[in-house]
Amino acid sequence: MIPMPTGTRVWLATGHTDMRKGFGGLSLLVQETLKRDPHSGNLFVFRGRRGQQAT
Repeated sequence: MIPMPTGTRVWLATGHTDMRKGFGGLSLLVQETLKRDPHSGNLFVFRGRRGQQAT
C-alpha cells in the first residue's frame, strides 16, 4: 500500500482516456478539464479504453 499524506484528494476521471498522451498530455488534461494543478500533491486516476493492467 502506498502511504498518502493526510488531506490528499483522489480525483477519478470518468470515461476512458487516451493513455498514449503520456504524462505531459495527462497533466494538460488535468489543468484544462478539471481546472486543477497537476503538481498539487493530489492523485489523479485515469482509465484507458480497454481497462487492462499490463503484465
